[in-house]
Amino acid sequence: MSEAVLLTIDGPIATVTFNRPEAYNSLNGAMIEDLNRILPKVEHDPTIKVMILNSNGPAFMAGGDIKMFAQSVTMPQEEKRSTFEQTVYKIHPIVTAMRRMPKPIVAQVHGAVAGFGMSLLMACDLAVASEESYYTLAYILIGTSPDGGSTYGLPRIVGMKKAMEIALLGDRFDAATAERLGFVNRVVPAAELAQATMKLAQRLAAGPGLAYAGTKRLLQQSLNSTLETQLQAEAESFARCAAGDDFREGVTAFVEKRPPHFTGK
Repeated sequence: MSEAVLLTIDGPIATVTFNRPEAYNSLNGAMIEDLNRILPKVEHDPTIKVMILNSNGPAFMAGGDIKMFAQSVTMPQEEKRSTFEQTVYKIHPIVTAMRRMPKPIVAQVHGAVAGFGMSLLMACDLAVASEESYYTLAYILIGTSPDGGSTYGLPRIVGMKKAMEIALLGDRFDAATAERLGFVNRVVPAAELAQATMKLAQRLAAGPGLAYAGTKRLLQQSLNSTLETQLQAEAESFARCAAGDDFREGVTAFVEKRPPHFTGK
């Protein structure tokens, strides 16, 4: 079994770690297989309340594995087109699983966040970044268009004109810019990155899981819904949450002027 991506579980927190530090965690076939194997486990394990996505080595993810790409450049054109189309299809379940997952996903990013690394960052719900991290969509620099849901997430985060700039020029930007544009939520010194991410994950793990799932689902669908559809979905989700234990505990704790103790039910 590959160890290109590692899974560790500590109580209610699962940590998924890219583990190709020598290659700056550039995406290859082994990583794709590992992510497709690991993410469903995290999604369907009822004891896991939150997921952290991080990496070993000097970079979060430096995009696709260029060495892997280089092996294909001499293929006949039609074979090359088919090969890459099938490869890209294999990453679709990774992105959809992250978008669909009812549990909050927190990215912990440092170093290079490029190419598919940007796609994964945008698929996470929250992100804590090291102040030395840097970002580039990068696809245009190797003569291709983006994949991994980049073109879905990018205009929704930064707006169409800025999305065009980031995608068409491929320029690098720093952590402060990433925070200003909305790619990351917090920027911290490198030495504090792991601690800051874990603190956020622990806060989420102690929160109302059913309400998190409903909130994620509502926000994900909102940009493709009419107002009437969204209002109906909100009503159904609120009622579902109100029927659960966490709602009773939240209301009781508020009345009793004490912190709530949620169970995620």
